[in-house]
Amino acid sequence: MTILYILLAILIFGVLIGIHEFGHFLVAKACGVRVEEFAVGMGPALWKKKKGETVYALRALPIGGYCAMAGEDASSEDPRAFTNAVWWKRLLILCAGSAMNFLLGFLVVLLLYSSAAAFHAPILSGFMEGCPYEGAEALQVGDRFYKIDGHRIYETYDVSDFLSRGDGVYDVVVLRGGKKVELKSIALEPLEYEGYENKMYGFFFGVEEATPLVKLRRAWESCMGFSRMVWQGLQQLVTGKVGVKDMSGPVGIVNLMAETGEQAASTADALSDILYLGAFIAVNLAIMNMLPIPALDGGRVFLLLVTSVIEAVTRRKLDPKFEGAIHAAGMILLLGLMAIVMFNDILRIVRG
Repeated sequence: MTILYILLAILIFGVLIGIHEFGHFLVAKACGVRVEEFAVGMGPALWKKKKGETVYALRALPIGGYCAMAGEDASSEDPRAFTNAVWWKRLLILCAGSAMNFLLGFLVVLLLYSSAAAFHAPILSGFMEGCPYEGAEALQVGDRFYKIDGHRIYETYDVSDFLSRGDGVYDVVVLRGGKKVELKSIALEPLEYEGYENKMYGFFFGVEEATPLVKLRRAWESCMGFSRMVWQGLQQLVTGKVGVKDMSGPVGIVNLMAETGEQAASTADALSDILYLGAFIAVNLAIMNMLPIPALDGGRVFLLLVTSVIEAVTRRKLDPKFEGAIHAAGMILLLGLMAIVMFNDILRIVRG
């Protein structure tokens, strides 16, 4: 089964890349920009066909892909070249890839939730005996945790997660009777309760019926939770809490998906878990690709906005070759980072 899960993981990774590039492709076509080649994968072409003005290709290595547009990194006399399109069309094209990844992640989660009858929710259904946090001026049965110290609460585990990060006194917002109620500077600490080994906050959480609107909301909230996890990971990377050795690339992601499938109780659970992980990776790619780093779409958006302002002030069009050189340098650095990450991934797999 491991081989099947690996193949499934590779297929999912290829779909994520293909959807991303398809987003660029669709919006480029809609904006009248000439697309010279649309490819999924990198390296030698396994299949290639030209239809109209565009070459469509499937390439050997499932580690990337591209939507090559005329005049993307150089000046061109073609009126339909990317660099000759108005700035807002270029902006839409650049953002379309990440938008499609995020949309895919949302739709996958919605699909997984489609058969649910109910969801666990951060709604207080009761308190443990002796819990001191229940009262008219405190928490009440039926309250839904909405925010803790400004952090949105999506799942029941978010409550203990954000409470564990504080100093014991919190600003809590709950939904009560359809209204937001603010509980300022409320003291919440884990306590010992009879019959339980570990200290707990003393909350019992309930469920909510999985109506169509609730499924939509929960799918959206799951993607928001994914986004927060990505930003937290980036924050840890910037602050040095994690390093490059902790990052994973395509090899590590495929291996993680395969392990996720192997650890599931059944084949159905394995497919569900792998798809859920795939949705998380889709949202991850959407965010990471919009970082203002040269060669990434976010870097292109940043430079597009900067050059648009400069051109508006100077009334002169800047030579695209300078931006192309910046992105080329960024690509070299990214490829170097990918090589290091891939080496670390392989080393972890070999060491078991």
